Amino acid sequence: MFKKLFGKSPVKVWVIKQIDDGLLHLCGQGTLESRDKRKDVLAALAKGQFQGGVRLAGGGLVLNARLFATLVPLDDLTLTDDGQAHWQGRLWRVSQVPQRCWSFEGKLVAQQAGNIHGPGLVSTEDVSGIRGHVNRDIPKPPGEVTFYADDELEPPSISKQRDERRFIRPTPRRERRDDDERH
Repeated sequence: MFKKLFGKSPVKVWVIKQIDDGLLHLCGQGTLESRDKRKDVLAALAKGQFQGGVRLAGGGLVLNARLFATLVPLDDLTLTDDGQAHWQGRLWRVSQVPQRCWSFEGKLVAQQAGNIHGPGLVSTEDVSGIRGHVNRDIPKPPGEVTFYADDELEPPSISKQRDERRFIRPTPRRERRDDDERH
């Protein structure tokens, strides 16, 4: 109650990682970390100029607001049951961004992912740029690679040959004793 009286109540937002044509990459809900008054934070959000931390729900991570495309107050975006969102007067498809991608600074792509609640979209890192740098014309190394047990450094046939060469037959020697010198 005191927070509301003094204007310091937390501002809850929808965290949008990336905006594509008709598609929102949505991280989920978060709470803004700021020492400013609520009305000042809301004014900065409206201008798209909020700077500070965002505490994401479900993990408690606090990430910098610059990592996200936009932060939207909870009342300004509504999710539907069919995986879409009403925002800025239009209907958007929604792709869920997993936690591993929250701090990713590259482009995301949405992929179809079936789950218990039906089909939906899940965002992943775009690796098409990496694939473009792979040279498929490089010849493969000759020969075959064989893996052995952890404690085995060489194939059994080579180990056996090496052990046979190392085997030294003992030569019979007369053992010297202390009492031999006395006689």
